[in-house]
Amino acid sequence: MQEYVVEQFTKLYGHEPEVVTRAPGRIEFIGNHTDYNGGTVLGAAIDRAVWVAARKAPVGELHFATVMQRGTVTIPTSDPRRQSGAQRWVNYPLGVWVNFQKFGLRQPEGFEFLAVSDLTIGAGLSSSAAIELASALAYLALTREQPSRETVVALCKHAENDFVGVPCGILDQAVSAFGRKDHLVFIDCRGPRFELVPLPAGARFWIFNTHVKHALIDSLYATRHRECLEVAQALGVDQLADITPAQLEQGKARLSEVGYRRAQHVVDEIGRVARVRAALADGDLTEVGRLLTASHRSSQGQFENSTAELDLLVDTLVVTPHVYGARLTGGGFGGAVMALTDVKFSSRRAVQVARAYALQFGSTPDVVHCETGDGAAVIAA
Repeated sequence: MQEYVVEQFTKLYGHEPEVVTRAPGRIEFIGNHTDYNGGTVLGAAIDRAVWVAARKAPVGELHFATVMQRGTVTIPTSDPRRQSGAQRWVNYPLGVWVNFQKFGLRQPEGFEFLAVSDLTIGAGLSSSAAIELASALAYLALTREQPSRETVVALCKHAENDFVGVPCGILDQAVSAFGRKDHLVFIDCRGPRFELVPLPAGARFWIFNTHVKHALIDSLYATRHRECLEVAQALGVDQLADITPAQLEQGKARLSEVGYRRAQHVVDEIGRVARVRAALADGDLTEVGRLLTASHRSSQGQFENSTAELDLLVDTLVVTPHVYGARLTGGGFGGAVMALTDVKFSSRRAVQVARAYALQFGSTPDVVHCETGDGAAVIAA
């Protein structure tokens, strides 16, 4: 891929890039809606990524391009306003550039930029965080700045929240930054604190993307956020991560039925993250799979952020040979299901699952097979 990236940059700009970077997509392994509640989460960097090639250019102009679209978008450094329409993809690398100054880092004063991806866009693999991390590392290589990896993660998250306007948690950027092949990334969101957790050999990931999104997904996500905050306030804590299952039961009388179920999901999910870590340490992928499926059942019944499409995929996958477990991945209300499988789960099995879905819903989900991969890095400079 590196040779292809350099070739495409040279074809577009007439000379080779000075730097090439790569940042992977990610899978939310377990920890659904725990991040903004101060909880814990496990994610996996995958073996598909966004690549960025860049070179210094005359001061005052930022030139953005991607092989996925024709043409170049030129932004004056004096007016780095947010883009719209077909050019809105530029907001991710542009937002990172804008936030360099806010984080006390020297911005490259002009550059040529090309993004190339082998990530499936829209499959819930966080191509947005990948392009942010790859862009940040490219800019840092051009300016020779060397902040901590934690600072780069915080900068990229702030760019997506503040400039792009997407209220994501820290999971996406942190996993893309800290990922390592054959490992998961554990995040304690209260720090935040990051650790690598070894993944037993033979684990594989399959993503089944429905492309179905609830029309009210933004408002539903905000509603869940508000419900969790209200429950925390009713129980006298700042975040739901501050209470134990026993404390939740003791305070049940102060909560509405809905509020109790939302809190039960979050509190139990934090517990499942801890139990998954223990099962991984024991090399027990069967127990890991059981906990992944239990996570989905909690999303389905307690947090109510699943859909009929996601439920059918999980129901089909968990009775399919060589599948350890399955759950929705990401915010829910549509989107994708992740299946954890052994090495014997094949494309033929995946097609059978997709056909069962198509018989019920009349469309075929996209299927993406991936493994763990290394985190964001400068490939050439």
